[in-house]
Amino acid sequence: MTNRHSDGSAGDADYSRIGKGYALIRRPDPRIAAHILDALGDARTVLNVGAGAGSYEPVDRTVTAVEPSASMRAQRPPQLSSAIDAMSDHLPFDDDSFDASMASVTVHQWPDLAAGLAEMRRVTTGPVVILTFDPVPPVHWWLIDYVPELFEVESRRMPSIATIVRALGGSSEVRTIMIPRDCVDGFGQAFFARPERLLEPEVRRAMSAWSFLPPEVAARFVFELRSDLASGEWDSLYGEFRNLPEFDGGLRLVVGRRAAGYRQAVGPAEPAR
Repeated sequence: MTNRHSDGSAGDADYSRIGKGYALIRRPDPRIAAHILDALGDARTVLNVGAGAGSYEPVDRTVTAVEPSASMRAQRPPQLSSAIDAMSDHLPFDDDSFDASMASVTVHQWPDLAAGLAEMRRVTTGPVVILTFDPVPPVHWWLIDYVPELFEVESRRMPSIATIVRALGGSSEVRTIMIPRDCVDGFGQAFFARPERLLEPEVRRAMSAWSFLPPEVAARFVFELRSDLASGEWDSLYGEFRNLPEFDGGLRLVVGRRAAGYRQAVGPAEPAR
């Protein structure tokens, strides 16, 4: 049985502890959102699994959100529908209930990735759209030099793109999503040109990987980065990042579709909590 945290969080990160202020930092970037909308196509009904505070949910469709963490559900803005307290690996919906489904930077949190993706496929007639990060950074960049421990954590947590594609079955397209220099969404790679932002505790708290590092590692990172920014050492070594208009930080969009003749027999859906 999955061990859930005090607020219902079902993954490895405890959002009852790190979730405060999450929605203020992890806001949807409109350029990334445009890629997701394009992948959803003309779907009118959309399921969002691991919906969190609602980032990237389209507002021009009928969206059903699933989120086990009460901390995250409480941060959903009023214009979005309330999220259902349910788990990715046991979705309380009948087969073929939705035109499309989506999951935004969440699959690394799921207790059973294969079961969760199979459930999304079961309840979705059209595209299953997964926004995630490649666990192997495609470009060596400055944050790796300051805190390699962070990337070691993420390499263990983030499923490979090949694993996601294999679990979805059918046919899948993998799209590279370039990260703009002024990205609104506050994930770690978004600050490739703005290192000063990663000195802010609330920014780091909105990235679950930091919660798995010892406090002394974070303290070392802050001290070294602050010192190098003040002395000009950071700009001497890495200043070219400030001028990049966009960056490949490993953000990927996997768009999966059913194979011809797809069939899956399941029992009746359980009522949502």
